[in-house]
Amino acid sequence: MLRKRTMEELNRKSVEDFKESDKQKMVVVLDNVRSMHNVGSIFRTSDAFLIEKIWLCGFTPRPPHRDIQKTALGATVTVAWAYQQEIIDRLLTLKEEGYTLIAVEQAAGSMELPNWQADKNQKLAVIFGNEVEGVQDKVMDVCDAAIEIPQMGTKHSLNVSVAAGIVLYKLTERVFA
Repeated sequence: MLRKRTMEELNRKSVEDFKESDKQKMVVVLDNVRSMHNVGSIFRTSDAFLIEKIWLCGFTPRPPHRDIQKTALGATVTVAWAYQQEIIDRLLTLKEEGYTLIAVEQAAGSMELPNWQADKNQKLAVIFGNEVEGVQDKVMDVCDAAIEIPQMGTKHSLNVSVAAGIVLYKLTERVFA
């Protein structure tokens, strides 16, 4: 018989337990994401998948703000984050730290998400772009790869927070393999 699990059965981590948990070898970089609701949603998704850190770049809004908190539901407290105005500086530093830079963008030479494989120990920096313009060309120039979500409808675009949920789930699967 199906039934919803109780809060106790979900075994949710406390804030302290979350902060002490081993995280994915993955950071999220937001490139000029304008909507506070999208930012909050990406924080919440990052909490769900134990993402190491979120980098907020350009004009991406930063916590604390009630519109971010509305969708983050406290994840701005659990997920480590930092702000850096100039995204290229942040990406070059991540590259020096051994991260593979992956743009989530429909681009020539991109690989469809289901076909992209990452080594379990590979450090990933996953870059999500602006809701209208996507990932900037100057950012694409420094990335190691681009992945895209296959789509079959007429729109061929997803909300950035929806795309983040799909991509982070798929990239997290590698730890269960």
